[in-house]
Amino acid sequence: MTTALSLHRTSGDAAERGASAPSQLALGDGERWYVAATAPRKERVALDNLIRQGFHGLLPTLIETRRHARQFRTAAAPLFPRYVFVILDRERPGWRRVNGTRGVERLIADRDGPIAVAPGVVEALAAASDARGVVRFGGADLTIGDAVRVVAGPFAGALGVLQRLDGPARAQVLLTLLGGTVKVAAAREWLAAV
Repeated sequence: MTTALSLHRTSGDAAERGASAPSQLALGDGERWYVAATAPRKERVALDNLIRQGFHGLLPTLIETRRHARQFRTAAAPLFPRYVFVILDRERPGWRRVNGTRGVERLIADRDGPIAVAPGVVEALAAASDARGVVRFGGADLTIGDAVRVVAGPFAGALGVLQRLDGPARAQVLLTLLGGTVKVAAAREWLAAV
């Protein structure tokens, strides 16, 4: 089950930290966002290698809660498996190096060259993220009485009604489970409006 979306933003030295300044994701004159297809489970490898070559990129990730051996494990996974976003200016030489980058299979292209992502798509992902890089899909805009879905934790997938907001990070939800109702405390980022 999905908990939240985080953005693995890197550029230059920031590759070790997993984040970069928003200005490094801003487009310059002639630059656009493009999509590079990666080898299976090599999204981070591809992005790190692109960054070593001087490109700026973005790997949106989501946090998944998985059940295994009666335990819950939360881990990051790519939002778009096998794809990363990269900033390119097709008028400048060197953009073709992306196709030869370790971890990258190819830029998504047609016969005229790489296909740019529609304006605003990648920017919306980055703009909706908080300081930790977690994109909010509505947890910040919830009001008491809203129908919500728990998207992470042991109750992932359950539907309920928002009962109380306990500060900016916590909430109390009335869940319908096994024919009855149960009050549960949850992180607001684990809740999505239905």
